[in-house]
Amino acid sequence: MLQRAASLCYDSLLSLVYPQPCAVCGCSVESRAFGVACAKCWGQTKLFTDDETTCWKCGRLSSATVATEQRELVRCHRCDEQSFTAARACGVYELALRASVLQLKHEPHICRVLTEQLLKVQSQAPLNRATRIIPVPLHRERERARGFNQALVIAVELARATSLPLDETSLQRTSHANRHRAGMDAKGRRDTVANAFQVNYPTMVAGERVLLIDDVFTTGATVSSCAQTLLEAGAAEVYVLTLARPLRY
Repeated sequence: MLQRAASLCYDSLLSLVYPQPCAVCGCSVESRAFGVACAKCWGQTKLFTDDETTCWKCGRLSSATVATEQRELVRCHRCDEQSFTAARACGVYELALRASVLQLKHEPHICRVLTEQLLKVQSQAPLNRATRIIPVPLHRERERARGFNQALVIAVELARATSLPLDETSLQRTSHANRHRAGMDAKGRRDTVANAFQVNYPTMVAGERVLLIDDVFTTGATVSSCAQTLLEAGAAEVYVLTLARPLRY
């Protein structure tokens, strides 16, 4: 408790000495714990709690009002053909969360606010059944160009917070799409990741309930392809956790 309080004081003092503008509104960021956005913008960002009604499989927000004990029955049916067991995100791809995701593509760092939100979401059913963490891999050419895999950065932080084993070697991306995927429809995204992954060490995933980590859940094409590959290799279940997801999917 004292160490955390001291860290907060240090972060606040550092923000006064070296002020950083909020990537969303331009005001000063009060603490390093907030990363690239200020407290106000984080407060305006939709972060998921355990109170929302969502599709139990893909985590898409639902407008239905459902009793807590019936939430496992909620389905949007848009995700029926996707291979993962269940997917959740920390929040909506907007404001502070969007700025944090974009920053992560350039700098391998997760702020404390995001780490705490990741841990909160992972501790809820059904993701709390996971036994192993695996990041969505980048193709070696893409990782070489970027310098790091942002999904691995997230996975490292979550593994440290949960003490779940981190497996960054079993799943590999074997093909690299030359086409830029931004703006593609769901079919286009599925086509670019079809048969794009392989499991190098099936014995490491056999019988495991894998928690697959990525930065953004858009159509679910990438994580579904990963999940199918892991399940074919013997994984018992595949859960998905991402930092964000847009509202329109």
